Amino acid sequence: MKKEIHKLAVIHRLSLPGRSMQRTRNTLMVAAALIAMIGCGNHDDSASKQGALPNVKIAQPLSQEVSEWDEYTGRIEAVNSVDIRARVSGYLEKVNFKAGDKVRKGDLLFQIDPKPFTAQLNYAEAELERAKSKHELAKNDLARAERLFRAKAISEEEHDARSKGLREAVAAVQSADANVYTARLNLEFTQVRSPIDGRIGRELITAGNVVNGGGGDATLLTFIVSTDPVYVYVDADERSVLKYRRQAQQGGRGSLGDEQTPVELAVADELSFPHQGHLDYISPREDAATGTLTLRGVFPNPDELLSPGFFARMRVRQSAPYPAILLPDRAIGTDQAQRFIWVVNQENQVEYRKVELGAHIGQSRVITQGLKPEEWAVIEGIQKLKPGLKVNPERITPVGSKL
Repeated sequence: MKKEIHKLAVIHRLSLPGRSMQRTRNTLMVAAALIAMIGCGNHDDSASKQGALPNVKIAQPLSQEVSEWDEYTGRIEAVNSVDIRARVSGYLEKVNFKAGDKVRKGDLLFQIDPKPFTAQLNYAEAELERAKSKHELAKNDLARAERLFRAKAISEEEHDARSKGLREAVAAVQSADANVYTARLNLEFTQVRSPIDGRIGRELITAGNVVNGGGGDATLLTFIVSTDPVYVYVDADERSVLKYRRQAQQGGRGSLGDEQTPVELAVADELSFPHQGHLDYISPREDAATGTLTLRGVFPNPDELLSPGFFARMRVRQSAPYPAILLPDRAIGTDQAQRFIWVVNQENQVEYRKVELGAHIGQSRVITQGLKPEEWAVIEGIQKLKPGLKVNPERITPVGSKL
């Protein structure tokens, strides 16, 4: 640097007169400063190129026993669901629950005005007593007629008339008794009670309104659904059902749909499948239009987290447990149709490694070929790598704790 400045000074002394010496000195000072800056800049660039190693996070794959699952979408349904309708017509006197209450079988829900039905019951009971009196009279008449007929004091026609009169009286008693039973039922139906255990909806009719009972025009009052357990219905294709059946036979678990066929469930805000259940039903006939069969899973629901109508993802185990190695999905890159990972060797250089993938297990993938359990794979920072590049690796917790 000093030699370059000295050369510049000599050149300027030879080429410029004495009067311009001051300007020459100023020019030399500026040139020296520029050369110094350029030299320092080149030194900094060289240093940065030598020390800029990419930072990456690496981990060994998780080795564990896994099972493969097939995932389906469906809806949660109640095991029991009942529409509560009026069975007799009349004025609604009282609503005996709060919307959303949990109810038990037999609980009183609605009270319809019972007075007209009490009157009908009293009338029917009175008619029954009259029919019974006529029956007693007819029986006595027949007894007298039989004595007189044996004494040949009455004709055969009169004896037959007395006999048929008794049969008519017996029928009248039975008819009156049926009317009493009907009137008693109608009076009982004025108290609308819960037919099942479950959770009740809101009242659709308030007290003071007239309701219609019986037939297709019966007034809908509310509904009740059971909450524990719940059903989940999904549609599975023919090949999958055959696979499940063969697996059940080979595992000695009997037929598909018994309580030993495990299933798991996740709802809309869940990534994993925390709810455990079993298959209890498979449709005996395939839907020819869709080529699918309906499967039904049963899941306990003691905390009532699962509500009928919810969207749900249900998965069915499709393979027996087997040993596998797993990597998180974020460690796997895509090169057209090829999947690959980056492996860090002992010299902290990255190697491009093609891999064969298996099933999804949680947030990870099974690596069937291309990676050994003792090797270190890049988990974070794969976008800035190329083969042979030296990196600054940071070993992190094994990926098993993050699955």
